[in-house]
Amino acid sequence: MIASDLDGTLLRNDGTLSPRTLRALRTAESAGAEIVLVTARPPRFVDRLADAAGFGGTAVCSNGAMVYDIGTRTVVSSRALPLTTARRVATALAAAVPGIGFALETGNHILYEPAYRLRLSEDTGAELPVPSLADLWLADVPVTKLLAWSDRLDADALLAAAEAGAVDGVQLTHSGGRGLLEISASGVTKAGTLSVLCAGRGIDAVEVVAFGDMPNDLSVLEWAGAGYAMGNAHPSVLAAIATHTLSNEEDGVADVIERLFGAAR
Repeated sequence: MIASDLDGTLLRNDGTLSPRTLRALRTAESAGAEIVLVTARPPRFVDRLADAAGFGGTAVCSNGAMVYDIGTRTVVSSRALPLTTARRVATALAAAVPGIGFALETGNHILYEPAYRLRLSEDTGAELPVPSLADLWLADVPVTKLLAWSDRLDADALLAAAEAGAVDGVQLTHSGGRGLLEISASGVTKAGTLSVLCAGRGIDAVEVVAFGDMPNDLSVLEWAGAGYAMGNAHPSVLAAIATHTLSNEEDGVADVIERLFGAAR
């Protein structure tokens, strides 16, 4: 199995998949390897990529909160974050980081309150505003992630503030977004979900080659038999993972696959 993150890893900085990388993935598939996308992104983003590049198969979405069948566009399994937990965590974070804003990711939409002012072009059409923070906790939807955003702190500083603010009972991480902290149900990680998926397929960790660039990828890179940190990876990832490849702009994933499978560039 080849398990790859998307942003900053498989995709170039403009969000596209290079022809070289697509050829390398097709070569690996032809040789019998399964390609699994392992991303912080929700299914709606994976759908757009699948339409553009012809992807099928399986994706682990929302940092492990969802397993998604790309071909049939169905959620195979999910681990929701209880709204009561999200509210408790948001209360603690608001005390630790004044001015912080919150949103709820459902996989199909983002519900956000007025203080959450982060806007992403790829989420156009999926964003649903609510009048106040209190209204956010009235949402009658399954929540895959609580998103916390600050216009004053970067993602590393926000994560440190959350950890120092006695926020517990959840999984805290980030994927490099501008001042964005991602919060999932306790125990939800990319590696945890991928390991269950592999067990169901009879695939051992040693048979998995993984690629990633951000702190939310560390669990997978450490679990896989061969974990590769991208050349453009976060400093903590480069320090923790001994094996590196080229950057996403240099087709680092393709470079490894070509060597593993004897593919032409």
